[in-house]
Amino acid sequence: MKPLVLPANQPADRFYAGGRRIASFRDGPEAAERAAGHEPEDWVASSTPVFGHDPVGLTTLPDGRLLRDAIEADPRAWLGDAHVARYGADPALLVKLLDAGQRLPVHAHPDVPFAAAHLGLAHGKTEAWVVLEPARVHLGFTRDVGAEELAAWVRDQDTDAMLGAMHALDLCAGDAVLVPAGLPHAIGEGALVVELQEPTDLSILLEWRGFAIDGVVDGHLGLGFGTALGAVDRRGWSAAEVEALRGATSSDEGELLPAGAAFFRVERWTGSRALDAGFAVVVVVDGSGALVAGGTRLDVARGATVLVPAAAGDLRLEGSGVQVLVCRPPAP
Repeated sequence: MKPLVLPANQPADRFYAGGRRIASFRDGPEAAERAAGHEPEDWVASSTPVFGHDPVGLTTLPDGRLLRDAIEADPRAWLGDAHVARYGADPALLVKLLDAGQRLPVHAHPDVPFAAAHLGLAHGKTEAWVVLEPARVHLGFTRDVGAEELAAWVRDQDTDAMLGAMHALDLCAGDAVLVPAGLPHAIGEGALVVELQEPTDLSILLEWRGFAIDGVVDGHLGLGFGTALGAVDRRGWSAAEVEALRGATSSDEGELLPAGAAFFRVERWTGSRALDAGFAVVVVVDGSGALVAGGTRLDVARGATVLVPAAAGDLRLEGSGVQVLVCRPPAP
């Protein structure tokens, strides 16, 4: 088995705008001019479907198989013996490129206990962002918010009250930020991020007015808001606690978010070096060079996304100016 360069995998007609920055990142400014305006997410090496719309979101391999099916047929080759012993054929990871063509609505994701109890799933949706183009984000409430108060904001779509009660954090290119499940958040217009997350598509919308979605119907995972809002972290976070969610900055290399290691791992490396063997999604964020593994040498440049099976063995990055993010599931 060998590493595979993957094309874009962008579900169409999403409810918020975006996609041109992904096209520019992958293929340059001319591609951005041709890009659709509502394909803001590129689901990289995905064995996770869009919630309620399977098989949308799943990655198709060059041989025509779904990655999900290929992993289920030979999990040890794709994921490695130790991973399979711990997680079975579950890759335990979803990676996306996300382009906020407009500010995303305020929303939150359930944690593992909530997802297990109410949806019968093994994963919630803790996520993290590695920023490629900067923007302002909103993260967590500045004060404790009562259950009735939150329900009223959602019912009345009082966006000013929601955003007014949230921390704002200005992110620079290269920053890495952990977003724990339950934490309300909204990514600001202009952001382009590499997003790592637990492999689900579970979002609870607190805001939907002005977006192309019926939040009353589709904003609560089919649970009703009376249940779904129980997944939202309503406690007040201090500014220091929110700032502590920011892990590495642009000058840092190696592991960027050790606090998120129970859910995923992400490393940043620049220049020639050996990389550990194992299942990985590699995103080339700058420069050009080569990835060598499994007897194959792949020339890569900014915007490339590469799927590395565990059976490909040791991986080597070559090139003085190439920079990559190496995204991996949690350690077994």
